[in-house]
Amino acid sequence: MNVPDAIVVGSGPNGLSAAILLAQAGLSVQVIEGASTIGGGTRTEELTLPGFAHDVCSAIHPLARASPFLSTLSLEKHGLSWIEPPIALAHPLDSGAPAVLTRDIEQTSRSLGDDGDAYESLLQPFVQHWAALAPDILAPLHLPRHPLLLARFAVSGLASAGQLVHRRFSDERARVLFGGISAHALQPLTRAGTAAIAIVLAAAGHHVGWPIPVGGSQRIAAALGSYFTQLGGHIETGCPVQSLGELPPARATLLDVTPRQLLRIADRELPSRYKRSLTRFEYGPGVFKVDWALAAPVPWRSDQCRQAGTLHLGGSFDELAANEAAVARNEHPKRPTVLLAQPSLFDRSRAPGDAHTLWGYCHVPSGSTVDMLPRIEAQIERFAPGFRDRVIARHVMTTAELESHNPNIVRGDIGGGANTLRQLFFRPVVRWNPCKTPVAGLYLCSSSTPPGGGVHGMCGYHAAKTVLAEVFGIKRASARTYSPAN
Repeated sequence: MNVPDAIVVGSGPNGLSAAILLAQAGLSVQVIEGASTIGGGTRTEELTLPGFAHDVCSAIHPLARASPFLSTLSLEKHGLSWIEPPIALAHPLDSGAPAVLTRDIEQTSRSLGDDGDAYESLLQPFVQHWAALAPDILAPLHLPRHPLLLARFAVSGLASAGQLVHRRFSDERARVLFGGISAHALQPLTRAGTAAIAIVLAAAGHHVGWPIPVGGSQRIAAALGSYFTQLGGHIETGCPVQSLGELPPARATLLDVTPRQLLRIADRELPSRYKRSLTRFEYGPGVFKVDWALAAPVPWRSDQCRQAGTLHLGGSFDELAANEAAVARNEHPKRPTVLLAQPSLFDRSRAPGDAHTLWGYCHVPSGSTVDMLPRIEAQIERFAPGFRDRVIARHVMTTAELESHNPNIVRGDIGGGANTLRQLFFRPVVRWNPCKTPVAGLYLCSSSTPPGGGVHGMCGYHAAKTVLAEVFGIKRASARTYSPAN
């Protein structure tokens, strides 16, 4: 193509979202991807056996469907469709019925018994006003458009998950439901801000469900890529970038990378003070990932688990909290909290015949080399006796193998950086607009900038909006796009 107005390095959801917004504004945009296929954390491959489609990284996508930006793109016209399991999330217990989250908040609340009213009063305002809340929380620091709603969110969200659970809930079922969702923060549940992760994911679940893309997460990337190229954008794959000098000239360059790659790619251009700040960026724990090919569905004790797209296996709230604390101490839990997805129960394109796929991981210390497969499978057997008898193939990815597949998963960190309270607001460095670098025309658009990890595209959206204003003098986004308060 001719010399582009802007270059985006990396084709994950954030990179593609940035590229789309720039192209919508009429700019010529080139996306450069190091891997042979686009997608970043949204890729699907035959990891175990032919015909078994496994999501390499992300699998369940409440924030993709609830994203203020992605939801404006009519991606269904580009081949993306969603399946919503009857139960979004199930958390089995050693005795009694599991804790469950369904799209219907009243149904979920009723299932929590005496804690139902407390659960509903906590989440209902954010579910009801998601369209108002999401632009304020899925954004860098700014003057909020709905300050009272944001203040209400902050009162609960800035607490630790442990504080909120023990303050609001008396029964174990509500505690493990909220605690298991909080574990997505990959932080000890005693740390401030971990409650916010659970509130956002639970509210999104009641707003749009925890859906599965038909055919796998690669379909999200394919739809975004199709949308972008329809706007006239150009994508080049198989071109890893080692330095800025390798890139064609452009007025703006956006990097969908973490600070470690930024330091390598722009080493000569970045000032020393900024580089020192980047070296202090904190990465989060890693994950140990497993994909299974199964001869038959997982033999859960509970029928409700058989209806769930996602499962959290961790027993009691105290077990959940102990596991996250252990990982933070660089220890490996003996009975880890396991996060599972069983997409083939609802999407028969994922496996041949009567066979099935299962996707899962547990948290481990950063850069861990410990084989967690026996511990993960023991946790599944705890709630589904006979599981191992149904396994016909396994594919394991350690922290190093995940990073090899996607360099943004540094030492196994799938979130683009630790979800500490400071880094929830300021990442990768403390700046009013963290996507800006000190180099003119160079910006970050990855999950290492606010609002952080998740398949929502908002990091890319906000970076591109900054580029439009600062580099090209375009103060307002296209009428076709979402435009939150600055």
